[in-house]
Amino acid sequence: MSEKKVNRGYLASTLGCHCPRCREGKLFKNQATLGVNKNLEMYKSCPVCGQITELEVGFYYGTSYVSYAMTVAISVSTFVAWWVLIGISTEMHLFYWLGANALILFVLQSRLMRLSRSLWISWFVKFDADWKENQPEDFSERLNADQAGNW
Repeated sequence: MSEKKVNRGYLASTLGCHCPRCREGKLFKNQATLGVNKNLEMYKSCPVCGQITELEVGFYYGTSYVSYAMTVAISVSTFVAWWVLIGISTEMHLFYWLGANALILFVLQSRLMRLSRSLWISWFVKFDADWKENQPEDFSERLNADQAGNW
């Protein structure tokens, strides 16, 4: 019986929040929801290949910049779409766009936070087609158990 090989590219892997090393294991324990309680709960290591997901203490601080860039891109896109489709005036249209944009960003926030983490880790952990034969890179010298989750 042959093993099913996952043929997932970088973009599909990142957008699907899969491990960047094997592109098979999920990064997050739970599905994305509007609630924030367990939305960012990640596995300590990939359940498929064993890649550690928190490479060092405070590793995911940089995701705020990624999330900010995605939020600005969405806001600019909705502004241009609103301007083309409805028009912008100083009366009420601008305020309606602000309200609609705020609602869109609120609904997308949990997914943006997860996607920014997925993008961030994909820039530091490279894909390994032979991950079954190779061990994941050891980041243990960068980890401090006393400081884990202390953000």
